[in-house]
Amino acid sequence: MVRRPIIKPRKVASQERSRATVEALIEATARILVRDGFERASTNRIAELAGVSVGSLYQYFPGKESLVAAVIERHQQEIMQTVRDELAGVLDMPVEQAVRKLVAIAVKAHRVDPKLHRVLAEQIPRVGKLEKVASFNSENYALFRTYLESHRDELAVDDLELASFVCVTSIEALTHNAVLHHSRMLSDEAMEALTEEGARLVIRYLKG
Repeated sequence: MVRRPIIKPRKVASQERSRATVEALIEATARILVRDGFERASTNRIAELAGVSVGSLYQYFPGKESLVAAVIERHQQEIMQTVRDELAGVLDMPVEQAVRKLVAIAVKAHRVDPKLHRVLAEQIPRVGKLEKVASFNSENYALFRTYLESHRDELAVDDLELASFVCVTSIEALTHNAVLHHSRMLSDEAMEALTEEGARLVIRYLKG
């Protein structure tokens, strides 16, 4: 029977100094993952790069899997904050304008540290952090559903729940795969073209 890695931290940092230690460990983990990959990451190397002792690392994290889980959570929070910051005013936009804005937001979100995003996409199943991804996706569906509900009279679709799933999944797949498998598409020009084509796809689906 394969033992599931422990991904929860041992304790939550409450003091400013301990929070700085935890942040240094998470940042060091991210840098090593990007530079060397999961297999070559070790608690010794992470602690050394963070400038703390291995003993201090183990006070907060039971192993490297829990550190990777913390990196994943921080990265997802950064992406979601990018999404929230960009959403102002979208609810009042007509469908064509709003969809282009939403696709552009997804592109921008996936350009938050794309090298780290690529590495973490490979490690999420390994560290058992899929419930965070599900929660993250649910929030995106809810945001899109809210928009569709307020613009129902402009749409040719009836099932808004299904439409939200189709649209968000399509946008996510386009932007996610561009980052993971087509690094040449990360240029400003390529991402602008991807935004336009993705928006055209979604608009045609919604408006018939």
